[in-house]
Amino acid sequence: MTAPIKNSNPVVLDVALGARAYDIVIGRDVLGSLGERIKAMRPGARIAIVTDATVAMHWLEKAEAALKGAGIESSRIVVGEGESSKSYAVLEEVCEALIAAKIERNDLVIALGGGVIGDLAGFAAAIVRRGVDFVQVPTSLLAQVDSSVGGKTGINSPHGKNLVGAFHQPILVVADTSVLDTLSPRQFRAGYAEVAKYGLLGDEAFFTWLESNHAGVFSGSAAREHAIATSCRAKAAIVSRDERETGERALLNLGHTFGHALEAATGFSDRLFHGEGVSIGMVLAAEFSAHLNMIAPSDAERVKRHLASVGLPTRMQDIAGFRQEGLADADALMALMAQDKKVKRGRLTFILLEKIGKAVIANDVDAPRVRNFIAEKLSQQPGR
Repeated sequence: MTAPIKNSNPVVLDVALGARAYDIVIGRDVLGSLGERIKAMRPGARIAIVTDATVAMHWLEKAEAALKGAGIESSRIVVGEGESSKSYAVLEEVCEALIAAKIERNDLVIALGGGVIGDLAGFAAAIVRRGVDFVQVPTSLLAQVDSSVGGKTGINSPHGKNLVGAFHQPILVVADTSVLDTLSPRQFRAGYAEVAKYGLLGDEAFFTWLESNHAGVFSGSAAREHAIATSCRAKAAIVSRDERETGERALLNLGHTFGHALEAATGFSDRLFHGEGVSIGMVLAAEFSAHLNMIAPSDAERVKRHLASVGLPTRMQDIAGFRQEGLADADALMALMAQDKKVKRGRLTFILLEKIGKAVIANDVDAPRVRNFIAEKLSQQPGR
């Protein structure tokens, strides 16, 4: 598999959901087309842009200019950066600001930002006036390849991640790959974990391609847009078949049961970005699959080796201050996993691997066995 030659034409993918179908537009500098695209879809609509302070510094004026160039006036709602904004308090702030801006049911909300903003703004749009349409303009790699597509919106609860939310599909996703140039290396790496996930769960050839071409994804060559388009195409196909996660869509949670528990254990803070939690979670899922004799230990090691090669954390001990703060507790992590959205009647569900490129949904996983596995991993010495 090789990456296509980069050209000036954006890639347009369709999320086939019947009356709720929408396009994902991927390409460099496509943010400039935002106004004309919205004007064609929703002439005369009022627009409110929800973003965070950091994204606003880099991209808010460009987004506003694109809208103004198409004759569209907009208002702005700027919230704090980071996972802490996915809270009841900030949700209330955004909802009240949308109502104050007189955003009505035929108007639009634009989520300009990473996964936090997409989840927060999308959830606010889902509940204000019982539902306002919204557009995703993802500005992080993680949001471009994953959270902006599929209609999952929500906020966190003190009990766990994304436990309060709604399915609310966007009407358009505009993924401008040039905005990724302003990400920190750590933010980009965190997003890359979700790219690797698509290879692991359903496309071994793509994972193999990433092992050879990840440097190009990071440097911004044609490989970057190819990786983003491949990831979006994979997610769009799964969402089209299982919009509400009644079956196959759960595969997209590979690494997330472990990862979300680790995020909760670290207080949803910048100590562990979501993609970093997913990276550790995917390694744990692969190692647990090997523990259950579903895959060879060498396959689990291959997963760990690739994620480590791009600088992602692969062990719970890699989280800063994890052991020192008393968070390295198998029972505490089990309690957090018990709040996972995939739990059914108290029984754990994990996404595991039958091979690299084939994930499966494992229902009713034996909790004591998971607890002993976690305890074993926590007891390992550095370097193992």
